[in-house]
Amino acid sequence: LDVLAAAGFRTERTFSHWLGKAFSGADVIDVIFNSGNGFSLVDDEWFAHAVDDRILGVPVRLCPVEESIWSKAFIMERERYDGADVTHLLLASAERLDWNRLLRRFGPHWRPLFSHLVLFGFIYPGDRSRIPAWVMEELSCRLQREIAQAHRGEPVCCGTLLSRAQYLVDIERWGYRDARLLPPGTMTEEEIAAWTAAIENDQQGDAARGDR
Repeated sequence: LDVLAAAGFRTERTFSHWLGKAFSGADVIDVIFNSGNGFSLVDDEWFAHAVDDRILGVPVRLCPVEESIWSKAFIMERERYDGADVTHLLLASAERLDWNRLLRRFGPHWRPLFSHLVLFGFIYPGDRSRIPAWVMEELSCRLQREIAQAHRGEPVCCGTLLSRAQYLVDIERWGYRDARLLPPGTMTEEEIAAWTAAIENDQQGDAARGDR
């Protein structure tokens, strides 16, 4: 943002936990350094494993497919669901993925990945074998261990990692703790409040664009 400001752009830290913007006339650049849920931080690995390419004749570095899957797997809003993107990325690159790194990226939040892999086998039954058997076995074993050790613990809602709007009732009315909240989440109460307040503005913008 400092570099863009020095080049004459108007810049802002739109959301302190994940997004900045730079403006020049009608042109806008999004500077994304995390995900909206605060769990897909853009760290050095995004650059270490980036893919060299050319776009419109300009040399660029593209997001690694593992990080693209990692960030998109959590987007399950009412108005936007990136599951098809995840499925198509798997279809295009399953054999080339660094599966160990992908599993590490998801860490304790491996269930969304597992759900997408199960759906991949439903969507493309003839391509199920393209997902390595050891990956499905590993995640199945994790699930079995959790089932065997199941006990009722602290009421936490991880749904807010998938949708900033659809699980607010759990947090605001039903007594569940927001999984985004520090600790062990990555967001402060102020960041969550700002991100939640923007829902109405986004909905109004969508309505206005629909009117046009």
